[in-house]
Amino acid sequence: MQDQHRNDRQRVAESVQRALEAARRLGASAAEASASIDSGLSVNVRLGEVETLEYHRGQNLAVTVYQDHAKGSASTADLSSAAVTEAVEAALRIARHTSSDPCAGLADPDLLARDFPDLDLYHPWDIDAAAAIELARACEAAGRAVDARITNSDGASVDAFEGVSAYGNTHGFLGLREGTRHSISCSLIAEDEGGMQRDYWYTLSRVPDTLEAPEAVGRRAAERALRRLGGRKLDTRKAPVLFAPELARGLAGHFVAAISGGALYRKASFLLDTLGQAVFPDFVRVHEDPFIPRALGSAAFDQEGVATQRRDIVRDGVLQGYVLSSYSACKLGLHSTGNAGGVHNLIVDPGPEALDLNGLLRRMDTGLLVTELIGHGVNTVTGDYSRGAAGFWVEGGRPQYPVEEITIAGNLRDMFHGLLAVGSDVDPRGNIRTGSWLVEEMTIAGH
Repeated sequence: MQDQHRNDRQRVAESVQRALEAARRLGASAAEASASIDSGLSVNVRLGEVETLEYHRGQNLAVTVYQDHAKGSASTADLSSAAVTEAVEAALRIARHTSSDPCAGLADPDLLARDFPDLDLYHPWDIDAAAAIELARACEAAGRAVDARITNSDGASVDAFEGVSAYGNTHGFLGLREGTRHSISCSLIAEDEGGMQRDYWYTLSRVPDTLEAPEAVGRRAAERALRRLGGRKLDTRKAPVLFAPELARGLAGHFVAAISGGALYRKASFLLDTLGQAVFPDFVRVHEDPFIPRALGSAAFDQEGVATQRRDIVRDGVLQGYVLSSYSACKLGLHSTGNAGGVHNLIVDPGPEALDLNGLLRRMDTGLLVTELIGHGVNTVTGDYSRGAAGFWVEGGRPQYPVEEITIAGNLRDMFHGLLAVGSDVDPRGNIRTGSWLVEEMTIAGH
């Protein structure tokens, strides 16, 4: 396995260098290329039987060339010399037919990464199909054994992934990345005289040894499904809403989308021209840390080779910076923030009270705890937000009964300003790390 990995690292680096050399030789004024090789094993078991078993190993090279700010791109799944040269030739043909764009080009060479710290991102899982099947079966069986009301299953899955990639450009930059990502998940169905409810749980990590035990994942999925039985509807009202951490991550994602360069230069954001202004209450800090060992969003450079950086995006509630690639920064007359491809470990700090979920429930006293969102009713241009939801009605700081078939609605700008607390119950399973969000008031509509 180690020999294969070393060979893959060498192949992607050589493929990128080969593409750049071909681009220079064929007359491109500038070029950039990326190559990757990845492999993975995926198993899904339902009711103890194997439904799917997949192994994949893939490779890809993408090249972009520039001719006086005209851009052409092409890709290939073949890393041979001939195929790479053909891809470069195709990209050049495309560039001849595209319009010149003064912002099209490579990143500023002064911004390219020069330090490449070991972020400990590569931990392959030495697991074969038979062992993965047994883990998935154990996960599902543990969940089904929790209660007789667990009557059915959507299955349990085990996934192992590893990959290596290289990016380079004609400024002389060449950087390698390698990483792994593994997960165990389970989705179960509970049933009583009132109907059926489904819920799930999963564990995700770069390091297989830090995954939750499969039995714990199955039991958690069962408990989540069981607690939703007996769901009620609500009449229309306004009330505080508490978003569980995995859903609060989505709210933070909408914020990132609104301050991203593409939305800003197109003037398609409800947070247009808010740099230096309060966008959250003064206790809120949102920052980026690309250098957390083993974290899912860690990287020394972005998709253009620009060095990533630790930085505050929101401090004391005030927007400190945007999320920009080289192209969007040029369009705005600014500099890249090292975010071509997105943010790297965005962290929303817990509020000063550092309340866990139970503490936030007591702080809310009466309102809605949301544990599931349905649909995509979010308008980043206006900030209007409307999603189907399910969760629990809370009174006296304690969940009283499950609720379903409701809609929660508001405006993201108002929701951000009306953020009362961010919890300490941080969910680390993603590129955005945050605890629960308690929003002062939203409209809750029954069906």
